[in-house]
Amino acid sequence: MKFYSTRDRSNLADLKLAVTKSLTSDGGLYLPERIDKLSPEFFKKLPELSLAEIGFEVSKLILDEIPEEDLKRICDDALSFETPLVEIAPDTYSLELFHGPTMAFKDVGARFMARLLSYLLEDKEQEVHVLVATSGDTGSAVASGFYNVPGIRVTILYPSGGVSAFQEKQLTTLGGNINALEIDGVFDDCQRLVKEAFADADLKRERRLTSANSINFARLLPQSFYYFYAVGQLMKNNKPIVISVPSGNYGNLTAGVVAWKMGLPIHHFVAASNANNVVPRYLETGKYEPGKSIATISNAMDVGSPNNVERLQDLFGHSLDELKKMVKGTWFDDEATFASMQKVWENHEYMLDPHGAVAYSGLEWYKKTIDENVQGIFLECAHPAKFDETVFKATGIEPPIPEHQKHVLTKPKRAMMMSKNFDEFKDWLLHDDGCSC
Repeated sequence: MKFYSTRDRSNLADLKLAVTKSLTSDGGLYLPERIDKLSPEFFKKLPELSLAEIGFEVSKLILDEIPEEDLKRICDDALSFETPLVEIAPDTYSLELFHGPTMAFKDVGARFMARLLSYLLEDKEQEVHVLVATSGDTGSAVASGFYNVPGIRVTILYPSGGVSAFQEKQLTTLGGNINALEIDGVFDDCQRLVKEAFADADLKRERRLTSANSINFARLLPQSFYYFYAVGQLMKNNKPIVISVPSGNYGNLTAGVVAWKMGLPIHHFVAASNANNVVPRYLETGKYEPGKSIATISNAMDVGSPNNVERLQDLFGHSLDELKKMVKGTWFDDEATFASMQKVWENHEYMLDPHGAVAYSGLEWYKKTIDENVQGIFLECAHPAKFDETVFKATGIEPPIPEHQKHVLTKPKRAMMMSKNFDEFKDWLLHDDGCSC
């Protein structure tokens, strides 16, 4: 399998180049040259498969140059936790993606990518420097997934004041091969710095850079696995399935579209956004107008210029009409998000984090305005304890912190303040001495 650039289909790369470079030489994003359908036999056995078993069956169609024994080992090691589907009301299900090491859905992608990258870099001829911009959960998942992986250093850029206190502790306390840079700006500034680093000639020559954001297809592909798991639990009901995805950089939604293209029977997706509603507006008006990000209580979705829109457009043949047939868009401000958190707790005693609340709101919107006769899944992407203050205000209950994460709160923060000026970031990368901040 080769991987092509979303900006030039003749610009091809093998798996190792696509994973270690993240962005294409023309600034585009990688996609596999074909997305094959999974067999009818796979779908017959899907309801009985674990997440790791699903990951193996799905990924071997695309990562076909990796021996199956090695690929199975990667999946078994990376996907060693559950993603339960919980019914909170008739035909309304929460896909809980917060049972991994850092209590966020990005554990799936980050752990898989870390193991895949380590496998592909067995030569260890030059240390790889992973750059990642985060608006919240990506940073902590990447830090955990890549911690002490031989031959890999990680630098995480996060906006000062733009992540929750718990998220900041998770991504700034590991040390070792993990560096954290607190950027005096917003998430879009962090993302811009990473993209400029990949394009810089000096850094290309002196550093072996890759990304662990969803711009890297190795981070995005495993996010398709839990769509298969969730749908597999509901296929027996013979009712259309709609999935509402809380959307910021649109990697999660793109992964769902990849699963759909592989034959997964999904009726519609809902791109559920917060006030950073560039994609819902695009679906409504036909004009794609990215802008400056807006701070909200669902901070991991505070993205004004989402990268993966380029992939979505490509996957639908650059036809807005085809995209709109499959993806419905809507958005909610903080007041509506908070109201959903209160409503779901009062009516169902189910605790939502702000991102899951946006997804729940999107599903409710779909049922009220498009079709109520569906089974609905919304993605609950982060543990409520990561947003304890907001959750407490909405429910009056302090969300419990899982035992395996309580130690994080007692560790000292280790982060370097930095401006959003690229020259300062470049200089730091060129002179990084290998010591964590």
